[in-house]
Amino acid sequence: MRFAVVVFPGSNCDADMLWAIREIMGVEADYVRYDETSLAGFDGVLLPGGFSYGDYLRCGAIARFSSIMEEVIRFADEGKPVFGTCNGFQILTEAGLLPGVLRRNDSLRFICKSVPLKVNNQTPFTSEYEADEVIQLPVAHGEGNYFCDEETLQELKENNQITFTYATENINGSVANIAGITNKKGNVLGMMPHPERAMEELLGSEDGKRFFASMIKNFGKVTV
Repeated sequence: MRFAVVVFPGSNCDADMLWAIREIMGVEADYVRYDETSLAGFDGVLLPGGFSYGDYLRCGAIARFSSIMEEVIRFADEGKPVFGTCNGFQILTEAGLLPGVLRRNDSLRFICKSVPLKVNNQTPFTSEYEADEVIQLPVAHGEGNYFCDEETLQELKENNQITFTYATENINGSVANIAGITNKKGNVLGMMPHPERAMEELLGSEDGKRFFASMIKNFGKVTV
């Protein structure tokens, strides 16, 4: 299995993402620039966090028009895995690959700390976790307040699309404590916390390893 780590102008977690999937998980991965037009040879897409160009307008609103996003959308439509964290989550909502939007944190402050998350392990991205397990992952965002209307929220619940929720404290005001969701097919996931920054105990947690292990196991040919 080979992953593309898409690099937008302003991405600052691309190296973390590449290191996590390639060096820690032992899976082939390479950078792909935002202005490229092909994902030939790749089996999955990873959208890293950071501050993509145009965020002053609205997070992800300009990045979603990047040339590579047509290919990312095609990947998603074909059922291939697409994962976005932080700014990557924002881009996925702006591209219409995930429902809802990300707004300013209700505190109007940037949040950077490790937080406990409750896991729904009934998805291809989380199957290696225990049911309702609480894990620790870092967050670093100013606009992670997930919002959707009541109808969309009900659909998310009915279709089992809510993947991660803030376990003890709703840190940013997100509807229903939502920290991460999938699309209806289950092959696109966006989340504000950073699993790629929780790959070693030295960094405070290795709870992110099972996230990538789940994705590799369920979407690829590699067993971790």
